[in-house]
Amino acid sequence: MSANFQQSRANFREKLQDIPHKPGVYIMRDRIGRIIYVGKAKDLRKRLSNYFTPSRRSRADIKTRALVDSIWDFEINTVRSENEALLLEGKLIKDYRPKYNVVFRDDKRFLMLKINLSDPLPKFQLVRVQKMDGAKYYGPFPHSGALRFTYDWLNKNFGLRTCRSKNPGDLQYKHCNDDIIRNCSAPCIQKVDNDQYLEQVNKACDFLEGGWKERVSELESQMQEASDNNDFETAANCRDMIHSLRKTLQPSRKFTRGRGVPSPNIDPESDINELKEYLGMDSIPKVMECFDISNISSSHIVASMVRFENGLPDNSGYRRYRIKGVKKQNDFSSMAEVVRRRYSRILLSAKNVAEDMNEYSQESVLDAVRRIGNQSAFVRLPDLVVVDGGKGQLSSALKELRKLGLHDLPIIGLAKKNEEVFMPDNPNPLRIPHDTGALKLLQRIRDEAHRYANSYHQLLMRRRIEESVLDDCPGITENRKKILLKRFGSVSRLKRAEVEKIAEIQGISPKSAKQIKDFLN
Repeated sequence: MSANFQQSRANFREKLQDIPHKPGVYIMRDRIGRIIYVGKAKDLRKRLSNYFTPSRRSRADIKTRALVDSIWDFEINTVRSENEALLLEGKLIKDYRPKYNVVFRDDKRFLMLKINLSDPLPKFQLVRVQKMDGAKYYGPFPHSGALRFTYDWLNKNFGLRTCRSKNPGDLQYKHCNDDIIRNCSAPCIQKVDNDQYLEQVNKACDFLEGGWKERVSELESQMQEASDNNDFETAANCRDMIHSLRKTLQPSRKFTRGRGVPSPNIDPESDINELKEYLGMDSIPKVMECFDISNISSSHIVASMVRFENGLPDNSGYRRYRIKGVKKQNDFSSMAEVVRRRYSRILLSAKNVAEDMNEYSQESVLDAVRRIGNQSAFVRLPDLVVVDGGKGQLSSALKELRKLGLHDLPIIGLAKKNEEVFMPDNPNPLRIPHDTGALKLLQRIRDEAHRYANSYHQLLMRRRIEESVLDDCPGITENRKKILLKRFGSVSRLKRAEVEKIAEIQGISPKSAKQIKDFLN
């Protein structure tokens, strides 16, 4: 380890003096600024002091000692409660996948409550993914056990249905005991009319949006009264209900993916200005786009493009690609394809916006697109292109840009091994000091592109595993399998579809549709 790295290591003893005794999340970084561990704490100062106390370190296990030896700096983010700390910790681990974290590294998310008020007879559902479908979402909730307890109580207390059918009737009621066992108001057979049922639904929503506090006060009174009457079972039930309601519905902020690590130690404006100086650019790279390739086998070769504006992630500009023209693992050809597809699409959009962009114009392609980009956000080129890789990836991307006439579009390659920056027409790499904001900005955008590519790769692999279930379904040929997946999009959607919808597909009889439905369920 070089002397330069030793000099840039943070003075932990001094930093700990400024850490508050508050709940929050801490982020550990190694000598080149990569996030290697994310943790939460009820008391940040006490928790962090444990890492850097020699006596505690000597009693730690091998993994913890290795982590402590790798820490060059740390950052903290204070929050209002332990629940918020848990939510933020989970979000950051999923986003950055630090190598010393084990929990939260899968794609499993915290549970939420969903209700679609536009349904004929709305009901609450437990979901993990929020969609833009017009439904109401409550959460996420960090304590799944308390949430399930609250969910059951909510349905019983307000007489809400839990059956699977979207619009149940007499047929579904014959096979349902909810109105006997679970206190459902049974709107399916008009024990209550639709207006009365919707009124109960709205009361349940009001309860989740703040009315629960009044209910807790009532439960506390009931608990005290039951205790005074020596009815300890009722008192215990009230106590458990109060605990679950408070644990579930205590207000906490949502932490959504969007603007990078919420750290006070990052100064995006300073970082992009510093990067401009190191790269010798004429203007500040306000808009940066970074490409990464992900492949484990030739089955699914994918690529990602992430976009940063003013040094921070711009999620609306993210793109992901399935590589089509490369049959075997070849990062150079894959990088060439994704760069060609990205910028040829922008050029096509520019031609559609401005008719004067043609081969007879005296204006360069780059200048023309930049001019048109001032009129349309869909035509905007980045100020700097970053490719994840060294000379080979950079050369492949550069060839495609030159074919498109974008000779002057700034582009660099960032090699992971020694964090070296490669630039066109320069055989020697640029080495930006590891403690500078410029390099840390490049690492952030590279790591984000890597995370986004890997998440897409994992999604496709999960879909492929899920689709293989249909291979064992009786009566499903390869052709029928393709038709079903094309019609419903995924096995999950096919599983939720009604038998009648499946039978609408040409070549699938009602009997076959029922067999498929029974098999999947």
